[in-house]
Amino acid sequence: MDDRSEVRDRKKAQFSEAAEKKSKATPILIAIVLVLAAVGGYLVMSASSENPPATSVASSTNPNAPESRDIKISLSDVGGTAKFFDYKTADNKSMRFFVIKSSDGVYRAALDACDTCYHAKKGYRQEGDDMVCNNCGLHFHSAQINEVHGGCNPVGLPRTVDGNQLVIKASELDSRAGYF
Repeated sequence: MDDRSEVRDRKKAQFSEAAEKKSKATPILIAIVLVLAAVGGYLVMSASSENPPATSVASSTNPNAPESRDIKISLSDVGGTAKFFDYKTADNKSMRFFVIKSSDGVYRAALDACDTCYHAKKGYRQEGDDMVCNNCGLHFHSAQINEVHGGCNPVGLPRTVDGNQLVIKASELDSRAGYF
């Protein structure tokens, strides 16, 4: 009987050691899962708050009248707060751009992208009279949009004022689809 009780005691010891190791690992695993969940939640929340909502712009897709695809925005809809738009190219690629009436009174338009950070696809947000790159945090005064080019400056869009509308040619947007 001594052999049997010895075997039983060894087996009990093996199982209690395994249970002890398991109970020490459980809090560590829980902590890791909680940290990952918190980081993931932060990334989702920060990404969604950086990109302002955009208005979809519709254009006719009549291939016989390319100017009918041009974007026309009422000047009364454009003020000192950047207004963002979603646009689909002729080949159905999604793009974003914004328009703003800068502090010097000029109507301006630019892609929601720049030459440097476009690959991150984070765009810009507005802080006061500045547009701020959501990827690198650099600030650009609204009066410099369409004036300063390259680097992390918003990629300017040629635009015209026709009566009470700001007009952006669809061809200008289409030619810049590589940023998206």
